Amino acid sequence: MYSVASYGSMMADQVRMNAYAEALRKSVKPDSVVLDIGTGTGICALLSCQLGARRVFAIEPSDAIQVAREIAAANGYADRIEFIQDLSTNITLPERADVIVSDLRGVLPLLGHHFAAIADARRRHLVPGGVLIPQQDTLWAAIVTAPKQYADFVEPWETHNHGFNMQAARKLVLNTWGKGRVAADQLLTEPKLWAQLDYSTIESTNISAELNWNVTQAGEAHGVFVWFDALLAEGVGFSNAPGGGAAVYGSALFPFLQPVSVQVGDEAQVRLSANLVTEDYVWNWHSSIRGRGMVKAEFRQSTFFGTPLSPLQLRRRASDFSPTLNDDGQLVSFVLARMTGANSLNQIAEELVVEFPSRFANHQTALAKVSELSQQYSR
Repeated sequence: MYSVASYGSMMADQVRMNAYAEALRKSVKPDSVVLDIGTGTGICALLSCQLGARRVFAIEPSDAIQVAREIAAANGYADRIEFIQDLSTNITLPERADVIVSDLRGVLPLLGHHFAAIADARRRHLVPGGVLIPQQDTLWAAIVTAPKQYADFVEPWETHNHGFNMQAARKLVLNTWGKGRVAADQLLTEPKLWAQLDYSTIESTNISAELNWNVTQAGEAHGVFVWFDALLAEGVGFSNAPGGGAAVYGSALFPFLQPVSVQVGDEAQVRLSANLVTEDYVWNWHSSIRGRGMVKAEFRQSTFFGTPLSPLQLRRRASDFSPTLNDDGQLVSFVLARMTGANSLNQIAEELVVEFPSRFANHQTALAKVSELSQQYSR
């Protein structure tokens, strides 16, 4: 979940915000019904009202929605905006929207259940022929020289290791990707299209494609750089491409296991894939660089390899493992079993102290735990 300060940073990014405001101006008509998914502190809902929307449904699962309610009231729009604290996939609206606006991206558009949420909203919440904002995201990739960003991955384990061998940690971090910015002249190849996301038809959550380049600038290659161009409405969009664009997103660097010296004419091939597993994407980038008839480097990397997993963790994930609840699981199960609508949090906390005396020194600590679980699981 984003903090209120993070929503402020998004609003302050004029490249992003001006594009969204212009897309809404082109799409919202007097008497429109608008659905704002992930409203945050409510800026798109407010703009929709300002543009004449008859009714706005503003959906936000986090507590930032309370700030949005206060801002709407302060600006005289509380009567036209209905705030709903939930996920859009969990709700049914009393009427369909003429316009659906969202920004469910992270650094890249592949973030959690973004695609599934848009597909569901398009099917259940949008009138036939209605408008989606954004319309498309186009993802690009290039081989890049990025010594500063690469150093952020490896320096702690190579330079600040106090003389110890830290290669086990170095290998883990080089199987993760990071947010960064580079200049356009740091690209060692021409950009290649990786994927085009059409939100009017998108259904699949996974993307995979092979990218092939000829190196156009000699240098030290540090990895694959990925960014996106957003089309919000006809003729309206923005980019987080190298050298400018919407800074709030950054771009993504998928590092190589080692820097590779490349010359003009060298061939680079990368199969880049992203697969949604439960709540997060597993990224794979398998890279090969060839020059003068020889293989200069081959790397097989995955964020799966970037996750430290102990033998115990792996055993617990095995399909043939028969689990039993640990102490924390028993505690959570005890509390959830009493969330029937017949017991107050205070009553559940009193029972919790009796049942788990070693875990709670007093009623207040038990109540804090019950309240935490209530926020997460109650309705």
